[in-house]
Amino acid sequence: MALLNLLLLLAAALCIPGLINRTRARLAGRKGIRFAQHLYDVRLLLRKGAVYSTTTTVLFRTTPSVILGASLLALLFIPVGNLPPVVSFDGDVVAFACLLALGRGALILAAMDTGSSFEGMGASREALYGALVEPALMLTIGTLALLSGHISFAELFDAGASDDTQLIIVLLLAAYVLTKIVFTESGRVPVDDPRTHLELTMIHEVMCLDYCGVDLAYIKIANWLKSAALSMLAADAVAAALCPRWWFAAPLAVLLTGLSVGIVESTQARNKLIRNTTFLLTITALAALVFFTGYLLQLNIGIQ
Repeated sequence: MALLNLLLLLAAALCIPGLINRTRARLAGRKGIRFAQHLYDVRLLLRKGAVYSTTTTVLFRTTPSVILGASLLALLFIPVGNLPPVVSFDGDVVAFACLLALGRGALILAAMDTGSSFEGMGASREALYGALVEPALMLTIGTLALLSGHISFAELFDAGASDDTQLIIVLLLAAYVLTKIVFTESGRVPVDDPRTHLELTMIHEVMCLDYCGVDLAYIKIANWLKSAALSMLAADAVAAALCPRWWFAAPLAVLLTGLSVGIVESTQARNKLIRNTTFLLTITALAALVFFTGYLLQLNIGIQ
């Protein structure tokens, strides 16, 4: 069962970028690229060697492996519906957040290691946005832990077995917050735009400008894995409220992120940089409201 859980997570990680591209193309009235084009692109990168600047140190060279390893390990903590995760222990919810922070911190340090003013600017923005979105992630996970009484992802969604309407609403709101967090963590519109080529407006992509070949492939794969982990958490929250089964949660994770990101990128422009902080603080405020609502439910206070 744990092997099936891992295979479903990997399948979600590979399918989400393809669905985003296809959704964006269809809404724009274009034929678009093939569904698996991102896999062919990464395959080409894996065949190429890496070129390093003489100003960089070993930190820059090891960062892609650190990011990929942290994202893969974080993925192992996530259950798919009622399937058990590959790795589970009390407190793995905190380890999950720490692994995501490790990957972000490593990329920030690598960007600063290049000595480039552009990459340093992107690292500064990434550090700010990470500091703003991490409280929302911890508050959302804390809400699920408060409702279930557990601090492990394996038991985090057990509270969904109830038919309590108020509890279902809290779970759906938590899923909404997690979906919003995916936009930030994966560098998508309206926070960032992976398709831009303007260094002054880049955030995540500008930190990867000096990477090429296999190192760039590692970073792209790690981003897919991180997006799949957060997407599956959102899908698990919805599944806990509606149908806690793996065959419901697995496709829902792909559809939830693939369609929402594709629709937003087709219908909205990226925020001005000055508005990103407001956007992220709004997500954190909503996460705090969901946590407070869950706390009231635990106290058996009626919410009208």
